[in-house]
Amino acid sequence: MESMVDTFWLDRPTFVTGATGLVGGWLVKRLLSAGADVVCLVRDWVPQSEMVRSGDMELVKVVRGDVSDRTLLERALAEYEIDTVIHLAAQTIVGIANRNPVSTFESNIGGTWSLLEACRRNPTVKQIVVASSDKAYGDQEVLPYDENTPLQGQHPYDVSKSCADLIAHAYAVTFDLPVAITRCGNFYGGGDMNWNRIVPGTIRSIVRGQRPVIRSDGQFVRDYFYVEDGAAAYMLLAEKLAANPALKGEAFNFSNELQVTVLELVQRILTLMKSDLQADVRNEASNEIRHQYLSAAKARDMLGWSPLFTLEESLRQTIVWYEEFLANDQS
Repeated sequence: MESMVDTFWLDRPTFVTGATGLVGGWLVKRLLSAGADVVCLVRDWVPQSEMVRSGDMELVKVVRGDVSDRTLLERALAEYEIDTVIHLAAQTIVGIANRNPVSTFESNIGGTWSLLEACRRNPTVKQIVVASSDKAYGDQEVLPYDENTPLQGQHPYDVSKSCADLIAHAYAVTFDLPVAITRCGNFYGGGDMNWNRIVPGTIRSIVRGQRPVIRSDGQFVRDYFYVEDGAAAYMLLAEKLAANPALKGEAFNFSNELQVTVLELVQRILTLMKSDLQADVRNEASNEIRHQYLSAAKARDMLGWSPLFTLEESLRQTIVWYEEFLANDQS
């Protein structure tokens, strides 16, 4: 007799927003390998995205449009008789949020309520996983952050995640919508084309023989979380939500629970790549939280979750991905 989890995804109509993003590409890969019937909302054509490069885009149904378009979302959920929704679509770059707060709010907050409202009007939807972020907590005195830490973002990106998180909770409590929320740290892994982010930017610099640039003073502590662990965590949460409706409205931190400074992370990458280059520490970052890391005790206790990869393993895999990508891409 196969367990529920073995067959849970088989032929399951699953709607993914943000599929061409960093985590989305790896999530779609995992869903396809589990046999899910995947429908993706895609706004922009991103040829470098993992979903396009890997050919996975050819294996899914694609709905073209914006996550803020509620009419479009209602149509897609109804026509494809969606069971499970995993909502990743967001503007995720802090610097862009500081320059263009309104477009970030429209995407991250408006997109979340549009999707949840469309789900509320579609009775087929049975589980919804909404990706919040550790940034939803804002800057806090008490570390590590647990799920009872108040949501108090102060800068545009952080505020957009605080708001989306609260809206998801409101839909669960007020409308009994089967929503659960994930709060993860800074994602890294193959497929991140935002070269101003520390992991891809550092690897590319080293491949090119250039000193890796650190915009901050290098002492910021972040919760770095591997994309494949994130994808697996979202799927696990959907499975657990199906088995236990009492999880609706709950939020879960997912984290390796390591405190790593930016400088330490860059140093680890330099060591793994056998490079003797020195980091170029510029100390010019602003509007960023200095010290963040998460407790994943609740996810361990309530979901039986643990990460699949160590920091070393995942950095090795990430380096291999970028070395191959950059060898094939002369841009």
